[in-house]
Amino acid sequence: MALVLMEEFGEVPGEGRVQKWILKSSNITVEIITLGCIITAIKCKGKNGEVNDIVLGYDDLEGYLANPKYFGAVVGRVANRIAKGRFVVDGKDYQLAINNGPNSLHGGLRGFSKVIWGSEGVEGGVRLTLTSPDGDQNYPGEVQASVTYTLEGDTLSIQYQAHSTRTTPINLTNHSYFNLAGQGSADIYDHEVSINAATYLPVDDVMIPTGEVRPVAHTPFDLRRPVLIGPRLKEVPGPGFDHNFCLSSPGDTWTERVCARVFHPASGRVLEVSTTQPGVQFYTANFLDGSFKGKGGASYPKHSAFCLETQNWPDAVNQASFPDALLRPEEEYRHVTRFTFSTA
Repeated sequence: MALVLMEEFGEVPGEGRVQKWILKSSNITVEIITLGCIITAIKCKGKNGEVNDIVLGYDDLEGYLANPKYFGAVVGRVANRIAKGRFVVDGKDYQLAINNGPNSLHGGLRGFSKVIWGSEGVEGGVRLTLTSPDGDQNYPGEVQASVTYTLEGDTLSIQYQAHSTRTTPINLTNHSYFNLAGQGSADIYDHEVSINAATYLPVDDVMIPTGEVRPVAHTPFDLRRPVLIGPRLKEVPGPGFDHNFCLSSPGDTWTERVCARVFHPASGRVLEVSTTQPGVQFYTANFLDGSFKGKGGASYPKHSAFCLETQNWPDAVNQASFPDALLRPEEEYRHVTRFTFSTA
């Protein structure tokens, strides 16, 4: 298992201290802070032995306190978009803060990505915990959530668990932005991607799924065989990929399976993703514009990274034909996602 270290990262006035946990195996180093369970660095070797940090982020706590694009964070209670910030649970209407056009995004104004989590070392990793009180961001129920990062060999595992005192929607994911050439590289056009999904969710003009589950065959969304991202982006409507790919159908048993693979030929780096979640949001950083100064003063322009956000389908709480979005008091929310790094 990995070597696990902890050091202080800074302090948020009135809220407490932020720790950084460092997980080291022979080939991979992962750094995580207790603010938002944020992955601040993943350092791994290329085919020629060169080590690069392959996730976007900031050099200091100040950057992560703002973090408007959610670099590296665990987002919740509900990742992705909820249409008009509205949903109904047990006959009661709930209205969330609107923070993404007309919709609610990634848990609201102060979701799980904006707060300091408790932490404790575990074998090969760190377990982070959070109590979200009843009414937090206007969601019902007190939620006890945990996110456990472990590093074993070349695989980073993320285990999500939660319980709630009342029925509530929940959908947790990690929002790391990857560039396998190294963070600060200009774009991802020279990366090859494949996603093991036969269907995807078309969206309307404010990025809410229309309700249709559409086959990827004969569309630019057919990524079942590796494709070069740059040329494929020219075929996709709009600014790029920001779509849910369906890994299972409603009612299926959510077993772990490989869902995506990204290869960067120049460095030889490969990222393979497996998950128990029913969907993966493939996002090509369409809304980065170079205005954020990242690690080492790097500029992060449009299409300078990609995200593979394993999660439930967007707006599932409002779409009865989608996988169940609700966590009930007698249930446990439990999912795992694994990122495996290698070279080819």
